[in-house]
Amino acid sequence: MRKLAWINFKYGFKQYLSLVISLAFTVLVLFNFQNLICSGAFEILGTRNREYVEMIINMITFVLVCFMFFFIWYSTDVFLTRRKKEIGIYVFMGLSNEKIGKLYFLETVFTGLWALFLGLFFGALSSGLFQMILLAISDLTVEIHFRPGLKPVFVTAGIYGAVYLIFAVKGYVNLVRSSVLGMISAAKQNEYVRQSKAILFIKSAAGTAVLGSGYYLAVKRDQGGAMGNALAAVALVTAGVYLLFGGLIPLIFQTAAGNKRFLYKNQRILWVNSLIFRMKKNYRTYAMVSILLLCSVTALATSFAMRGRYDSIIRFENTYTFQLLSPWQELDEQAAAVIGDGNDIVVRSRIPLLCVDPSYVNTKYPDSRYTILSWSDLKELARETGMEFPIAPLGDDQIVKISHLYLMSLITDKSGITVAIGGRTYSQVEDISIPYMGYLQENMNFYVVNDEEYRRLRSFGEELYACSYRIGDPGNFMETRDRLDRFVAGLEDGHTARVAIDPESNELDWVKVMYSVCIFMFLVFVLASGSIMFMKLYNDAFEEKGRCQVMLKMGFDRGTLKKAMKAELAVAYGLPFAVMGISSFFSVGALARMMFTDLTGVNLVSVAAVLGILVLWYGLSLQACEKNAGL
Repeated sequence: MRKLAWINFKYGFKQYLSLVISLAFTVLVLFNFQNLICSGAFEILGTRNREYVEMIINMITFVLVCFMFFFIWYSTDVFLTRRKKEIGIYVFMGLSNEKIGKLYFLETVFTGLWALFLGLFFGALSSGLFQMILLAISDLTVEIHFRPGLKPVFVTAGIYGAVYLIFAVKGYVNLVRSSVLGMISAAKQNEYVRQSKAILFIKSAAGTAVLGSGYYLAVKRDQGGAMGNALAAVALVTAGVYLLFGGLIPLIFQTAAGNKRFLYKNQRILWVNSLIFRMKKNYRTYAMVSILLLCSVTALATSFAMRGRYDSIIRFENTYTFQLLSPWQELDEQAAAVIGDGNDIVVRSRIPLLCVDPSYVNTKYPDSRYTILSWSDLKELARETGMEFPIAPLGDDQIVKISHLYLMSLITDKSGITVAIGGRTYSQVEDISIPYMGYLQENMNFYVVNDEEYRRLRSFGEELYACSYRIGDPGNFMETRDRLDRFVAGLEDGHTARVAIDPESNELDWVKVMYSVCIFMFLVFVLASGSIMFMKLYNDAFEEKGRCQVMLKMGFDRGTLKKAMKAELAVAYGLPFAVMGISSFFSVGALARMMFTDLTGVNLVSVAAVLGILVLWYGLSLQACEKNAGL
């Protein structure tokens, strides 16, 4: 049995090469992520960054394992369906169902072991390169370890082996319980079935409603519930896409095929009916590919967005190098003299601010630090520092919030917010994140009111002066900070606070790892999508061989049949891509709202990248299908 299983495995290896490559690539990525955790490469980044990076990699590992679970489930089902007819012939040779199940189990194990071996082998060879690419994209400088350890090998093999064994056993049980007729006809089940239009109409209506609900939640703005909306949108869009491919798209094609003018134009009859008849069997595949493509586009868009957001946050936090908070206005000149000793102060500002007791403030998002700024004073600060000032003059009941620049926020709707200070309620007309107050905006809530209201609110808090400076040479930071600390310690008032922002700080380096990891996730999802489509179309082409040979004998031109096959494959790849492209507008749009940035260009680039890769898969599929169909 082992010898026969090995012969069958070698004979059918080319048919499942795309499956083996995809599984091996998934194993490779999983192994390299585990190797990153075990290598200690991120120890140099500090405890906080290392913990963040390990948390991100563990989350990505969980996603990869979930993806691996469903991908192996699908691929082994395709493998089983394809092999059932051939394996069923062994019944006539006197083999029992248990023997046939064992034969299939061994073939499946050979396939899985080969994929595991290739994944671990090339993963070990590329571990150093993987780290170099990841760290180069992340712009991190750490020690690279080119020798992988045994722990990531065992962890990867254990995870993959456990998942693969589940479905190998499932296939064995399926064959043991199958009838001879079921084995012989397995490859033909649901092949040529024109579906009821009534059922398709019901599915279409349900799919449109579910998908529309998912799109609505994706674009809906919310004051704190964006994550819940996003999770619900993911579930609804996934269900909606399945219903769309199971209902609306077949209904459109069946209706179009009823129009003779459409059907006979450009020889569409050669492939449209074939596509319609196969839709009942293939719609789950198209839906799965569409969802995987949507995941890949979202992952790549997240990577680009993270990179841009990281750069913006770094510029935001480094608006000033040093900041002082003091009740003494005269401190500005003295501090400037200390900081300017051996330094070129390129940015300098001073502004009075009112620290209000939290008991006088009532907001939807309570905090412990509230600070009021005067509109005129902030305008003057913007002029001194060269920052834009888009705030129009405010009324007595209007207020503007000056926020920190967050990586991502769950508050996507900032309209209709009111703030009560000192017994008066203000309407928040705008929430902007221009770094007027630099790093202080991360730890304090800043509100801007008009000058008259600022004077009225003085009785509810303490007025301080924020003096801010940015030096031109970051290399002088440590020396200047020590000198400034001695100056502050020598002040007699004891009420002056100092903030220093190290330009070489690596507190957000974990974000750079995040956007690098997203690129690899994009590659995994795209390769899996193309592999699934390739396997499905590759297998379908075998079933087309008899029809193509008959049509050739009837006098059909070989070039005409090839043209029909090109059109059918183009539609097979184009449908998931089109649904993904529309859905990506909403998924990337939801991401853009949570990151408060415009990702339209990123979305277009991501979709274009997916299109380019699908075109390559289309070319490979076309060559393989023409060969299998005898064209």
